[in-house]
Amino acid sequence: MSSTGTGRHDWRARGTDADRRRRGTAFGILALALLCVLGIGIATQVRETKTSDSLENSRPEDLLVVLDTLTRREASIRDEISTLQNTLATLRQSGSGSEAAVAEAQERLSALSIQVGTVAAEGPGVALVIEDPNSGVGSEVLLDAMQELRAAGAEALQIEGSDGVVRIGVDSWIAGPAGRVVVDGRELAAPYTFTAIGDPPTLASALNIPGGVVDTVTRNGATSRITQSDQVTVSALRDPRPRQYAQPGN
Repeated sequence: MSSTGTGRHDWRARGTDADRRRRGTAFGILALALLCVLGIGIATQVRETKTSDSLENSRPEDLLVVLDTLTRREASIRDEISTLQNTLATLRQSGSGSEAAVAEAQERLSALSIQVGTVAAEGPGVALVIEDPNSGVGSEVLLDAMQELRAAGAEALQIEGSDGVVRIGVDSWIAGPAGRVVVDGRELAAPYTFTAIGDPPTLASALNIPGGVVDTVTRNGATSRITQSDQVTVSALRDPRPRQYAQPGN
């Protein structure tokens, strides 16, 4: 009887040891899975943190690809504008188009024209003024401001310096060191004023986020102020750049 009892005890002990090993293996697999998920999360966060620096650190050939993509996008929008203009002209001349169709085409044309910057626009929005007496604000600060306003839903945008104003379009670019900032090929000097049409509180909040545009301006020895308004005007226009060869297809 005692030997039988000992056998049962050994079987239970072996079973307990096997269970412990299985639980240990399962725990190890779970821990590894959690570490993988954590690693992916950290890597994703690092990539997102570095997004704003990606263009600055990109190779020239990569920047050319980005610029070419934006240029093609603007060209596509301009072609659609031309097509809509021809469609409207045809509908009005023939009288065959309904009022609803004409109104829809006109609304689409107006939206695209504002987006590409060939017509003036007005509406609620904000004005961001950056005073830079020490010439500490470079293109990267202004580029961040432009991107924040776009991401916050700005529908029309321009940047004005003491010596000119530039309408921001689909393929706009900002480059140059502090004191020699160039926007779409035109050199601008401080103070800089961004005028953006969109929801004023949303645009202002985007500029005021901790570590964002306003904080960056301050760190560079400059000052900024944001004014929300029910009515701002974006009056600068972009060169329509008429086509030389292409015509809208059927």
